[in-house]
Amino acid sequence: MSQILGLKFRDYGQIYYFSSGPYVVKPGDHVLVKTDQGLGMAQVADIPGAPPQELPPEDIKPIYRLANEEDLEAARENEALAREAHRYCRECIRHRELDMKLVDVEVFHDRGKIVFYFTAPGRIDFRELVKDLVKNYHTRIELRQIGVRHETQMLGAIGNCGQICCCRRFMRKFAPVTIKMAKEQNLFLNPTKISGMCGRLLCCLNFEQGNYDAFQRKCPKIGKRLDTSLGAVKILRTNLFRETVSVLTENGEEKELTLAEWQEISSGAPSASTAEAGSGQRAMAEDYLAFPATGDMSPPAPEQAAKNGPPRPKNGPSRQDRPDPRGKRPPKKRFPPRKDDAAANRPAQEHRQGPRKPKSREGSE
Repeated sequence: MSQILGLKFRDYGQIYYFSSGPYVVKPGDHVLVKTDQGLGMAQVADIPGAPPQELPPEDIKPIYRLANEEDLEAARENEALAREAHRYCRECIRHRELDMKLVDVEVFHDRGKIVFYFTAPGRIDFRELVKDLVKNYHTRIELRQIGVRHETQMLGAIGNCGQICCCRRFMRKFAPVTIKMAKEQNLFLNPTKISGMCGRLLCCLNFEQGNYDAFQRKCPKIGKRLDTSLGAVKILRTNLFRETVSVLTENGEEKELTLAEWQEISSGAPSASTAEAGSGQRAMAEDYLAFPATGDMSPPAPEQAAKNGPPRPKNGPSRQDRPDPRGKRPPKKRFPPRKDDAAANRPAQEHRQGPRKPKSREGSE
């Protein structure tokens, strides 16, 4: 019966899923598989009951065959060749004074290709270096630039926790880590404290972020002012490990409440002062809706209300149809024309119809 195998080509590499086919395989065995790069040797890391859900069944290929003693001997020779190629490539880099750091060398099982992994601050012209490597090993050469996280994954290191880095032990893919995660976890934003051996943010920040998100959904927002049965309080901070919320009361007293206590006071009845203030606001709103807006919240005087009449409905007559409460408007004042305005005193028939000639100015030449 065919089984689903989880294979990895390197100790710290990603796990790929294949089918065992007619072979009986157990964890730790070495098998040969056909890849896009050629024939390769892999080790069985796990035998899951089913492939991952995101992996379509047609992408699961069967293995080529089980590895024998000759294949294992060829693998040991390839490891020796990789160490020798690493030493030779470093000498070539030093000789050509290239600004790059060689990290690791991988030799394929059939020696059809050798991959050199390196890091560099920018783009590197390594065409002459490739010529030297091809001339010495007579096979396909590939130089692949990687990041500092992959460098730490290949070389391995001891983290701040005193254990081997997570990327070396069990991580196969790198998830994005942001400074926002460190802020939400109440960590000191000291680069030496929140950075790993690679100089980037700690990967374990991403591991713990899910617990912090689930806890923050149960807690109020920090810095917000809320009305509770204790009165108006301000949220100061939250504590995941103790599952508490620290608040500041109106009297300036700081209290630390558990989540159960916070749910109790936040869902309880408001205090007397809060209820009185709320009723006053409701009464003021009703008064404001009962009278037309006049710029202030006070109702109009009785004589003014009688003069204005009942309030006009929303869909009532237009402004021109309404009577003017101020009575008849005085006529607009008409000012006579100025005496020195010759154009105004000139009869209409005396106006010139043609173009006006420019006037000569005194003192002009």
